[in-house]
Amino acid sequence: MRDLLISHLNNMPLIGILRGVTPDEAVDTVGALYAAGFRMVEVPLNSPQPLHSIEKITTTYADQMLIGAGTVLTTQQVADVRSAGGQLIVSPNTNPDVIQASVEQNLVSVPGVATPSEAFSAIAAGAHGIKAFPAEMITPAVIKSWKSVLPKDFPVLAVGGIDTANIPAYWQAGANGFGLGGSLYKAGKSVDAVSADAQQFVTAMRNLMPA
Repeated sequence: MRDLLISHLNNMPLIGILRGVTPDEAVDTVGALYAAGFRMVEVPLNSPQPLHSIEKITTTYADQMLIGAGTVLTTQQVADVRSAGGQLIVSPNTNPDVIQASVEQNLVSVPGVATPSEAFSAIAAGAHGIKAFPAEMITPAVIKSWKSVLPKDFPVLAVGGIDTANIPAYWQAGANGFGLGGSLYKAGKSVDAVSADAQQFVTAMRNLMPA
């Protein structure tokens, strides 16, 4: 599953975080992201009817995108996301039980970490990647230091306060991808507005990626 994550990161290292999306909006919103170039999306479980949204998204995009849930806090939620068709489990914290449950159910595990100790605990539990969260308090210099001691090529995603202005500094520091929340989507945001912002993020990312 780590190879699956890396493959998607190599294609377009952006995860759309659709916190607050509703089932009625989900497919059209993801369609706008897909058209712009996104290939990964998460629906946080504190959104309205998140499992229903995940079911609808996977029905349309399961073969084209890595789809799953964010704010996954329990092993039962891991099972629920899998039942809904999700493949990606993202958490704000490092919970070895959640990580191990994800791995056992053949799902991609990306827990949140804020320190090197948490990063190594997540890796020991079997995580396929980690998200540096919240990135507002984890500077590019910190990411660079982490990358110097973490296993070579282990995916580190910066999440929290990421926008087109600070992506270059994190990328140059060694971040392998980015989770985009409020700068990309907020509850009630129109599909057209999401599309426009998604295209800006993809353009910014392609300008940094090797040809």
